[in-house]
Amino acid sequence: MAAYELKNRLVVGIASSALFDLAEADAVFRDQGEEAYRAYQEEHLDDTLDKGVAFPFVRRLLSLNDLSPEDPLVEVIILSRNDPDTGLRVMRSIQSHDLPISRAVFMQGRSPHRFMPALNMSLFLSADEGDVREAVACGLPAGRVLGPALADEDDDQDLRIAFDFDGVLADDASEQVYQADGIEGFRSHETTNAATPHDPGPLRDFLAGVNRLQRREEERRAQEPEYKLRVHVSLVTARAAPAHERPVRSLKNWGVTVNDAFFLGGIDKSAIMEVLRPHIFFDDQVGHLTGTARSTPSVHVPFGKINEPKVPVPASDGRAGRPPAETTS
Repeated sequence: MAAYELKNRLVVGIASSALFDLAEADAVFRDQGEEAYRAYQEEHLDDTLDKGVAFPFVRRLLSLNDLSPEDPLVEVIILSRNDPDTGLRVMRSIQSHDLPISRAVFMQGRSPHRFMPALNMSLFLSADEGDVREAVACGLPAGRVLGPALADEDDDQDLRIAFDFDGVLADDASEQVYQADGIEGFRSHETTNAATPHDPGPLRDFLAGVNRLQRREEERRAQEPEYKLRVHVSLVTARAAPAHERPVRSLKNWGVTVNDAFFLGGIDKSAIMEVLRPHIFFDDQVGHLTGTARSTPSVHVPFGKINEPKVPVPASDGRAGRPPAETTS
């Protein structure tokens, strides 16, 4: 299939470490080296890998291809540091789990993220922090999966996706204002610039792709009134009024939408996640994800100045340099 045929599809790249639970195999690699790892994978070639953090998200995303069976709307492609031999177990596990994934890039010991533009990918997920940071440093949309591999409930056909705003859907310019001038300076800045759209962040295009799927669902429901919409998108941000207006205006300016918005003003996001139950949640701050990852498949998007390496600064709430009450994200 030529790459240009992917241009109208939502294409997601995923490392085997995000799709499956590779803890046991990774331990062999770390403790015994590459040759032992190769032998282990060969010995367990027919042992199906357990579902990983991103498995429920990927399965539901691919299920939306029933909206257009002859011209699929979604493409998921394996991007792996494995070589083709050690990648065989991954591909067999994909077949065993009945996932419609047929394409893969195996790059022995090297990160395959540089092929993302050629494959029209708007998202790359991996459990490898180094691979994700390399991709983001190259301006590519990537995130590191965290959290539990939740039970994939067969009777739940919905796909619930939640996004933070600053540093995820938008750039981190306002976050930098907050870091420099504090909460009052941030609020003043956002109120003054309420009508000025943010520059898009790393996952704006991914949201646009999800919105295309939602429009196809609306078309199906117009033809079949009994059709139940499956894709639900939420914005979950620590912003609060009056800083809520600029994100809403920015989304509209970019031509993207969300179904729900939570402006929490510093309330712990994990409490909301336990009720919202998204199949995946994207945030740029590890401090927020430490809580959400206990119950929610979470993704750290290491974008922006706050994710640059720095010397930790003690803070009363345990988060380096952050006031306990509120953040922009």
